[in-house]
Amino acid sequence: MHILAIILQSWLLFSMAFFGGSKLAGAKHQVDLFNEIRFPQWFRVVTGIVQIAACAGLIIGYWNAEIAAWTAVFIGVMMLVAIVSHVRVKHPFGKVFPAILNLAIAIAVVCLYANELSNLFG
Repeated sequence: MHILAIILQSWLLFSMAFFGGSKLAGAKHQVDLFNEIRFPQWFRVVTGIVQIAACAGLIIGYWNAEIAAWTAVFIGVMMLVAIVSHVRVKHPFGKVFPAILNLAIAIAVVCLYANELSNLFG
């Protein structure tokens, strides 16, 4: 496995663990964020669970590159939804940046493991 892939995958792992854990813990900034973007609080909990599940996929991905690639695709979709949610309520760039950064890293991981994604299709 590429050192770069391990570093980027680890970044996503820690990011998803931090943000997912803070959502599940009901951190004030997460509660306030979901109120600002007009999503119900139960969706904050669901989002936190999904982010923690992505952590499991990233951990398994250290040994199985195909799982890492598909987990990165999944995280990329989550980050696109996050970006759209922030932009929809006109948040400043500083609040959107973490989702943009994680999207870029997820895209990089997908690119590094692109040959693993193609195994599914033939």
